[in-house]
Amino acid sequence: MKVAIIGANGQIGQHTIKKLQDDKNHEAIAIVRKKEQQESFEKQGVISKLANLEDSVDSIVEAIKGADAVVFTAGSGAKTGPDKTLTIDLDGAIKTVEAAEKAGIKKYIMISAFQANNREMFNAAEGMKPYYVAKHYADEFLKFSKLDYTIIRPGGLLNDAGTGKVKVGDNTIEPGSVPREDVAATIITALDKTNLKNKSFDLVSGEQAITDALDTI
Repeated sequence: MKVAIIGANGQIGQHTIKKLQDDKNHEAIAIVRKKEQQESFEKQGVISKLANLEDSVDSIVEAIKGADAVVFTAGSGAKTGPDKTLTIDLDGAIKTVEAAEKAGIKKYIMISAFQANNREMFNAAEGMKPYYVAKHYADEFLKFSKLDYTIIRPGGLLNDAGTGKVKVGDNTIEPGSVPREDVAATIITALDKTNLKNKSFDLVSGEQAITDALDTI
C-alpha cells in the first residue's frame, strides 16, 4: 500500500514516515510544502511530493495521485493565528478530502483532536476554540464524503517515547495524553484494520497493545 502522508514534516508525520520505512507492507509518500523538506526526505530514501494546502485542490491531486491511502497529519501550529487555523486545519483538510476523491483514492485517515466531535469542547479548551471548530467541521466533511475514513482523535500530544499501549473509545474515555510516536503507530496499525472503516475514536495512553485496542472499536 502506497501511503501519502500530508504534513509529513510535522512531528507526527515524521514518526509515521519512519515507521512506514520499516514496514514491508507499505510505502511512504511524504507530502510537504517546501523544496528543502522534499530534498531532506529524498535523501532519506523517501518519495516526496510538493503540495501547499492553501493552493488548489488540483495541485493536491497531482501530489497524491498513485497513492492507495491518504493520512492527514498537517496543522497550522500553535504559533499561528485563527486565519491559518481556518486555511490549514479546516479548508486545507477539506481540500485533501476532495483531492482524494478526485484522485480515486478510497482510504483516508484523519488525525483530529480529542473530543473534536463534541461541540462542548469549543469553549472547554481555553484559547483553542478556532482549532476545535476547524477540526470538528473538517471531520464532519470527511464523514459525508465517499471515502473509507478513519478519524483518530488523540489527547494531549507528548514528545515522550512511545509505549505501544493505548486506550481508545468513542466518547467513552477520560481526557489524557499520548506520545506522538504512539499516534504514528496507531496510524500504521489502522491502515490494515478493516473494522475501522468509517469509524472515529479518541486515543490516549493506556494499558492495551495498540492492535488489540483497535480491535475493540
